[in-house]
Amino acid sequence: MTTTKTNRGPTDATVVPRYGGPSTFARLPRLDEVERTDVAIVGVPFDSGVSYRPGARFGPAHIRTSSKLLRNYNPVQDVEPFADQQVADAGDIACNPFDIQDAIKQIDEGVRGVLDTSSKLVTIGGDHTIALPLLRVMHEMHGEIAVVHFDAHLDTWDTYFGAPVTHGTPFRRASEEGLIDKTASMHVGIRGPLYSRQDLTDDQVLGFQVIGAHDMDDMGWRGAVEQIRARVGDRPTYVSLDIDVLDPAFAPGTGTPEAGGLTSRELLNILRSFGQLNLVGADIVEVAPAYDHAEITGVAAAHAAYELISAMAPKEAGAHV
Repeated sequence: MTTTKTNRGPTDATVVPRYGGPSTFARLPRLDEVERTDVAIVGVPFDSGVSYRPGARFGPAHIRTSSKLLRNYNPVQDVEPFADQQVADAGDIACNPFDIQDAIKQIDEGVRGVLDTSSKLVTIGGDHTIALPLLRVMHEMHGEIAVVHFDAHLDTWDTYFGAPVTHGTPFRRASEEGLIDKTASMHVGIRGPLYSRQDLTDDQVLGFQVIGAHDMDDMGWRGAVEQIRARVGDRPTYVSLDIDVLDPAFAPGTGTPEAGGLTSRELLNILRSFGQLNLVGADIVEVAPAYDHAEITGVAAAHAAYELISAMAPKEAGAHV
């Protein structure tokens, strides 16, 4: 006779009020409190790679605080993301705030340790520098990765002040290292001034197609979904989400805001379609709570994480285990 394992979900809000209880993401169990994990949430409180306003090192704690109202059933995706799979909070990876290369090594080692006990990872940052070590680990596990990168900025520049690894360079380094699938990767939400036309030329060579924020006026979020699916197909896909893809009206708490971004509704609708993709991991970065108001940015980031976790859940009938 086979025994059915029951996944452990969030702390019951009818027993412990939402403003109390554990400080984990969505008040989920810690990684060390469960026997197995399908999806691990891990924080990376690092922002030494920023080029403008600092503060994203406090992002993981802010997103966790803003996630307390998340509930068990996702009616749009029609899944119970915390029952259809075991999700747990793996805590934070400690990073050297004074040495980017040492921090990159620590993130690499920390992520590998989490993935020893979990098949998928959702990382909350932290600045966008952290995407590079995450993609290196994903590449070792899955080969070339299709990257769907949500951002106001390309993040494929070469260096800042001679530094090759910063929050504006991770996808150039990833492309140069052969980590990404150059036939299947794209940016979504790009907007604002660039340094020159060459930025877009270089970006194409590095393997990215672009859906600009202005394109959403004509194609809408459904058109964006169709273009993403056509580009990505069934390849192993990694989502990297800079919260500044949202307009500052919806995400003021970030280090490099640009006017004219996506709405929260547009972003969440796109993410809800990703249940049809072969998601292997995701990150949500650049939440800087010092510039936030009434948790607007934190709530948006927490809900984006919830939709990504939901998209990772098994969709077949009888998915509860």
